[in-house]
Amino acid sequence: MVTLPQTDWRDRAGLDTLIDALGGGENARFVGGAVRDALLGLPVADLDIATRLAPEDVIDALRRAGLKAVPTGLAHGTITAVIASGPVEVTTLRRDVSTDGRHAVVAFTNDWREDAARRDFTMNALYADPQTGEVFDYFDGLADLDARHIRFIGDARQRIAEDHLRILRFFRFLARFGDTPDPEGLAACTERANDLMALSRERIREEILKLLVAREAVRVVGLMLERDIFRPVLPEIDADGIDRLAALAAAERAQQFPPDPIRRLAALVGPHAAVEVGARLKLSNADRKRLESAGLDIGQEGSQALAYRIGPDMARDRLLLAGKDARFPDGWAPPRLPVSGGAIVARGVGKGPDVARTLHAIEDRWIAAGFPDDVDAIVDAAVAQTLAEVSSRNAASVSTGRE
Repeated sequence: MVTLPQTDWRDRAGLDTLIDALGGGENARFVGGAVRDALLGLPVADLDIATRLAPEDVIDALRRAGLKAVPTGLAHGTITAVIASGPVEVTTLRRDVSTDGRHAVVAFTNDWREDAARRDFTMNALYADPQTGEVFDYFDGLADLDARHIRFIGDARQRIAEDHLRILRFFRFLARFGDTPDPEGLAACTERANDLMALSRERIREEILKLLVAREAVRVVGLMLERDIFRPVLPEIDADGIDRLAALAAAERAQQFPPDPIRRLAALVGPHAAVEVGARLKLSNADRKRLESAGLDIGQEGSQALAYRIGPDMARDRLLLAGKDARFPDGWAPPRLPVSGGAIVARGVGKGPDVARTLHAIEDRWIAAGFPDDVDAIVDAAVAQTLAEVSSRNAASVSTGRE
């Protein structure tokens, strides 16, 4: 018998109360990612519980136990239980009645195997008794987990027909956990790649961004390109993009930066496609700005000057993509220009555009000098130049007027 290791997350505050409220291991089991990751020795973030209880009975049971119940997905049987250590999703066992590749109509059941049969991959269909830790495996998921084998439950084409997003999930799980792709699953994903066009761009975005930061992202993205998986949704990706992604991943590792999904997407699609891809994937305004900035030229001023002008995060993106050192000294942050427009006026420059031009000149000289605290000499030189230019303009104006 395989059992879960006794890890900290199983002792989360309030979890015992929740399990008791649901009727213990007879009616409630840990399922999916928590079981999979625990068996792999990975940290467990999100905790999901499957239960035989109907959704209304779950709500009643939680309230009797003094726990808050939030009906976050009532039509699909999901109730969020709020315990002392955070939210836990509790979902009634289900079977699919109908699917269209994007949405499913479900019916509730009390059969654990029937619930497992509707899940995507064998390693995600593992259940565990929350009290004894005993693991229940209906489709040889334990063997696949041990072999790092990503395998669809049952017929791969049918699983994809039920939910087209499973194509991208197959590759994401392969990049995160897998060593070699399951031949049947790979063939099915290749044949059904056009199904991705039916999905919302938001769902595609979320899967791709998660995939790009996975352990074997570069290798798996290369496989996806070979199989034309991207063509229906991101045709801009090409072999050059894979090379840029590989170089970026190497730079991140060498400089000990964690993989960043937007930076990696920028490498993959390149600077010329960034605007179109950002709009198509419906990135946030902040992420679009990063995506569009990342592939631009780093200039000649140096890394700290670049960080001052566009911010450290976007500077780091550009530097890493350019293969440059993106590390800044510990505790360093872009300083503020220690002079204001009022100080320029006080030195004799008339209000108006001359003040702005003088400030820009001061800023450029200050950056080139390495951001010194004492800027008097820089200010004096810039003001003197501005006053000389103003005098020259005035003289030219008087001369023109005489003519």
